[in-house]
Amino acid sequence: MSDKWQVTGDRAAAGKAHSCDASPACAAGAFAQRRVTRHVSAFTLIEIMIVVAIIGLMAAMGVPAVFQTFRKEGMRRAVSDVQQLLADARARAIYSGRSTLVIVHPAEKTLEITDAPADAAPPSPAALAPDGASGGRPALRLSGQSTVVLPENVDIAMLEINMYDFGAADEARIRFFPNGTCDELTLVLHAGDEWEKITLEFSTSLSTVGPVTQ
Repeated sequence: MSDKWQVTGDRAAAGKAHSCDASPACAAGAFAQRRVTRHVSAFTLIEIMIVVAIIGLMAAMGVPAVFQTFRKEGMRRAVSDVQQLLADARARAIYSGRSTLVIVHPAEKTLEITDAPADAAPPSPAALAPDGASGGRPALRLSGQSTVVLPENVDIAMLEINMYDFGAADEARIRFFPNGTCDELTLVLHAGDEWEKITLEFSTSLSTVGPVTQ
């Protein structure tokens, strides 16, 4: 008798389980349980720290390069600005068909572009000498239309135009002519332990940068 009731009970339990698996409510409950189980898994603290460390390393490697590209300081900025100014003066003289001047003020560490006077005759080499070497000629100061101011830590260590030393002069003039020639220039810039020499080749009026040789 007991065996009969046992078999009947097992069949009833099996039928109940089978009916629950087939019902939509049971299926929805099981799906929700599986869904909750999947959402429980997440990144561990160690994994998050590794990702943050990798991002920080990549930023540390990339930011200085980007910063250096968009910002020029010190000697690099000074050399670039002076070369650009000289190139602009050359182009202006050629395309305008009239001489152009670059006025240099060594004490103020400024360079400026201006047009040469239309009625000004090309001076002799003696007239290009600094004050005191040509009878104390008055300084010619014209309002420039394009100006470069050297950074505070960059000084003019040497300024020669047509082999005359203008380092102690109030101003110096570099002429650019419509035929593409110019006055010969040697300009040495100094900042800390950095030395750069900018030269102008008189027959082409193109500037070059090179090391300073003792």
